[in-house]
Amino acid sequence: MKYDRASGTENRGLDGTVPPPEIDLNIPSVARAYDFILGGKDHFEVDRRASDALYAAVPETGDLARSGRDLIRRTVTHLVADVGIRQIIDIGSGLPTVGNVHEIAHRVDPSVHVVYVDKDPIVLAHGRALLADEERTTVITADIRDPDAIFDNPTTRDFIDYDKPYAVLAVSILHHLHDEDALVTAEALKARLDPGAYLLLANFVDDDEPRAKELERAFLEGGLGTGRFRTWAELRRFNEGLDLVEPGLVYANDWHPDDETPVDSAVHTLFAAAMGRKR
Repeated sequence: MKYDRASGTENRGLDGTVPPPEIDLNIPSVARAYDFILGGKDHFEVDRRASDALYAAVPETGDLARSGRDLIRRTVTHLVADVGIRQIIDIGSGLPTVGNVHEIAHRVDPSVHVVYVDKDPIVLAHGRALLADEERTTVITADIRDPDAIFDNPTTRDFIDYDKPYAVLAVSILHHLHDEDALVTAEALKARLDPGAYLLLANFVDDDEPRAKELERAFLEGGLGTGRFRTWAELRRFNEGLDLVEPGLVYANDWHPDDETPVDSAVHTLFAAAMGRKR
């Protein structure tokens, strides 16, 4: 879904929204770029330009983003319907879009508590507006690199009872951290989990195909500045210490696929996922 600049307006959202003063329109946002790729309206010219670089490298970039949303749909449904989880923390949630975690969970059980977490301040503003009438769902601003700020946040503690089972989702976020930061963050996140808690990690994978290198270059040089495709060995390190739910660490579309999961996606081999349980 490439952006036609002739039909857009500089420095405004597609609905005419003027960004808040704290938003630097010279720097693209990963959350807003994903929003554009997924067909949202809360993005600006700087984000659309960065996204154009991704589409130029891999025209099926939109399918890759949608694979992440589809994975969330399947895993949340599994956690709530099959595992019995009634508390979810979604880290790096991004801007509200179709098929939000709380909507998926509440289709199975309206009592599920959901905490959305993102470091982008625009996510907090939009999340609060979206969730104004929600009693069991909230949003906080925090960075995945500081798990204590997430788990010890008073709002999180109001919504999540750590004495009961819960799940943490970290989809499409560790690949936006540099190598050492990503591993340290994964270890810190696992350390904060209580025994019995579930953790979903989903990341770009480099399965030794040229498009992974091309798309990584577009992320790193096209404006967004982050977006690492890692080997299977590196992704296995992220999941060490967890008891992985079958089928383990696999291509994302191979994790509990259903009738809605693409079977012939052109980006099938660029995205991997695993969900594990803390021992």
